[in-house]
Amino acid sequence: MSGIEKMRVLYDLHMHSTSSDGMNTPTELVRLASERGLAGMALTDHDTVAGVRAAETEARLAGLDFIPGVEISTRADGKDIHMLGYFVDPDNKLFLERLAGLRSVRDQRNELILERLQQLGVEITLDEVKDRGGRPLGPGESVGRPHMADVLVRKGYASDLRDAFDKYLAEGAAAYVSPPRITPVEAADWIREAGGIPVLAHPGLYGDDELVRTVLEAAKPAGIEVRHPDHMSDDEERYRKLAEEYGLLTTAGSDYHGVRQGKVFHGELGAYTVEAAVVDTLRQLSQQ
Repeated sequence: MSGIEKMRVLYDLHMHSTSSDGMNTPTELVRLASERGLAGMALTDHDTVAGVRAAETEARLAGLDFIPGVEISTRADGKDIHMLGYFVDPDNKLFLERLAGLRSVRDQRNELILERLQQLGVEITLDEVKDRGGRPLGPGESVGRPHMADVLVRKGYASDLRDAFDKYLAEGAAAYVSPPRITPVEAADWIREAGGIPVLAHPGLYGDDELVRTVLEAAKPAGIEVRHPDHMSDDEERYRKLAEEYGLLTTAGSDYHGVRQGKVFHGELGAYTVEAAVVDTLRQLSQQ
C-alpha cells in the first residue's frame, strides 16, 4: 500500500478556520485535507459552528468524510480548559444561542486584554484586531489572541507569534485576562444536548494532571486528545495510560490555525491523525 493510500484512512480531528482564529477559510481547509490524502476531517472552531456548513458542502464535493465540530472554552480551578465536540448539530437553536453567549465573553476578554496592553504602553486597537489582515468578521465569527499576536508583530511589539504570546498573551503573561466562563461539565453537557460527543482537548497544555483527572471524572467526556503538536512523547504515553484507566477513546488533531508570520500554528494539517475506527466509534456514540 502506498503512502497516499495509507493516508486515505486517516482523519485530522482538530483545526480552525477564519470563523474563529484560523488563517484559512473552511473550504480551504477541506481542500488542504484532500490534497494531503486524508479520509476526513473535523472543523473545530472556537465557540462557533459558523464555518461548518460551508466545510461540509466542500467536503461532499471533495469526497471527504466530514465531522461537524466545535472547541468550547471553559474554566476550571483557575485554568482555561478546552472541550472538543464532535458530530454536534450545527443548526441546534439552543446550542447556537449558548455559543453566542460564549463569544460575548470572548469579546469581553478581548477588550480587557487590549486595556491591559494599553496600560503597558502597547497601542493596538480592536479595529486592527478585527481587520484580520483584510478579512472582516462574518456572522457568527470571532477573533482571538492569535489575531492580537499578528498585530503585535506587525507593529513591532513582538518579534514573532511565540514572542507575542510569551510577553503578553499566554496564561500568566503581562496582558493575559480570563473572565468567568462556563465549566468543563457544562460544556460537555451542551455538546451532548446538541447531539455531539465531548472529548477533552490537549490535556498536556494545562500543566496539572490532577486537574485533568478531576475534569474527566466530573465532565465524563468520551475521549482524550492524546496526540497534539504541543504534547511530547512522554505526554502521549501518560495520556494513553490515563485514557485506558478511564476507558476513554484516544484522539488526535493538528490544531492547525494556518501559517502566521511564516510559521505554522500549532501543527501542520494532517500531521496528527486517528484511524477511521476512532471516527466510527465517535459516530456510533453520537447516534445512541
